[in-house]
Order: sequence, then C-alpha cells, then structure tokens
Amino acid sequence: MSVPVSESSPGHSGHRARLRQRLLAAGGDALSDHELVECLLMLAIPRRDTKPLAKTLLARFGGLGGLLAADPATLLATEGLGETSVTAIKLVQAMLIRRNMAEVINRPLLSNWQALLDYLHVNIAGRAREEFHVLHLNTRNELIHAQKMGEGTIDEAAVHIREVIKAAMDAGAAAMILVHNHPSGDPQPSRADIELTRRIADAAKRLDIAVHDHIIIGAKGHASLRAMGLI
Repeated sequence: MSVPVSESSPGHSGHRARLRQRLLAAGGDALSDHELVECLLMLAIPRRDTKPLAKTLLARFGGLGGLLAADPATLLATEGLGETSVTAIKLVQAMLIRRNMAEVINRPLLSNWQALLDYLHVNIAGRAREEFHVLHLNTRNELIHAQKMGEGTIDEAAVHIREVIKAAMDAGAAAMILVHNHPSGDPQPSRADIELTRRIADAAKRLDIAVHDHIIIGAKGHASLRAMGLI
C-alpha cells in the first residue's frame, strides 16, 4: 500500500528542488509546460503540491498562452487559485506583453509576423469575451498605434465601421491590421467576421488606407483572413 506524499515531506521538497535545479541549469526548455506553471505556482503557494493544479489550469485554458491571457476574475474563480497566485500569473503576462511589444513597435510588421502573433496570443487569446482591436501602421508598415474598438460578439452592432475609419484617420494610419479573439479557442472565421472585414476594407480603400489582414486569435491557434484568401 502506497503512502501519499505530504506537502511538507522530504519527497515533495526534493521534487521542488529538482525542478529548480533543472530550470537554473538548463533554462525553460528543460521543463514541460506544466512544470513551468508548477514552478510559478510554487512561489505563490509554498506549502502545496502544485503539479495537479498546473495541469488542470493548462487543460482548462488551452495551454500557456490561454492561461496567461485569462481574465483575472476568471482565474480568481478557479479552485486552487488566490490573489497571490493570480498576481504571479498576470505579472508573467505583463512582462511578456512588454517584451513582445518591444519586438513589434516601430518595426515593419509584415516582415516581423511571428513577433506580432506572439504579442497577440499573450495579450488577448484567453480573454473571456470577444474583443476587436485595430493596429494602425504608417507608410513603412510600422506599428504606430493599437486600439480596442469593440467588445462582445463581433458584428456591426459591436464594431462601428465609421468609428474604425475615423480612428485610423486620427492616427494618421496608412494601413491597418484588424484583430479579434475567439474565446471558444477555435480561430476559424465566422460569416460575420468575413463580412465585417470586407466592409471595413472597402470603406478604408476609398480613403487610401489599406487593410493588410484580419487576424483571429484563439487558444488553439490563429487564422489570417488574408492567407485564407478572404480579403
């Protein structure tokens, strides 16, 4: 008959020590996703085996990106998490957003696509509600401004085309990249997504503002309407 390992047992302490040693010796690549989350939670929950919780969180939120981008209220409502552990998760997200933003700001986005996707995944993939964002670009396709333009089900009721165009003009944008998330995790565009994109692109074209793409972000990946031939 096996005896459960207690939270303060030598075996449990040894497991934590081995995780720390692997991380410090070989970096994050030496740990699986759930081990990375486990290590993070260890700092916030010092007297508990955080491995089961780490696996549960990754399964619930669809991976690391979805977990980090999850709404604080949703995280706080998750059994096993408190303010300290949620703060730790959101702190990591904030640092990643800051780092990823530095990779895309004032750089040509069309030649730095992966950095843009990394930024978007960390920032909005796990949001509980749909959000519609517009990235404004200058004539060199450098990001000059990012703005949230709507929240809720993405259609013309939530996103006003006139406001999208006005915001682009106010920013002095030569081009735009449209972005929104799918809380379901599935990034495939809906009929409403496609129709809204085409209406914005048509309106922007009259003012010589290009719509380069509409990117849909979900925990399961992303979809580019441009790559799918839908723009």
